[in-house]
Amino acid sequence: MSSSLHYGYRTVWSEEDGAFVATAAEFPSLSWVADEAPEALRGLEALIESVVADLREQGEEVPVPLVDRTYSGKLSVRISPSLHKKVAMRAAEEKVSINRLISQALAEV
Repeated sequence: MSSSLHYGYRTVWSEEDGAFVATAAEFPSLSWVADEAPEALRGLEALIESVVADLREQGEEVPVPLVDRTYSGKLSVRISPSLHKKVAMRAAEEKVSINRLISQALAEV
């Protein structure tokens, strides 16, 4: 299987285009528009395979698929002092750590 098939593809209906638009998270500047969703996806997959081959030929860096990347599980976020206070109070009310409260909220994304 081609590594380009591991990319984060998404196909959505576009009112503006009156068609389906396929995109890939790792290639934000690329898209493929077609009348049917499977056709848009196949078009984008072929385009990305071509782009990946060209990048390799040119010695350029090929984006690593998001699903193939390694994640540490650590996330550092800067927030305002007032939001920090609000989150700390909510965590205390729920008798959980701030980390647990935020983890639970993010799990709903």
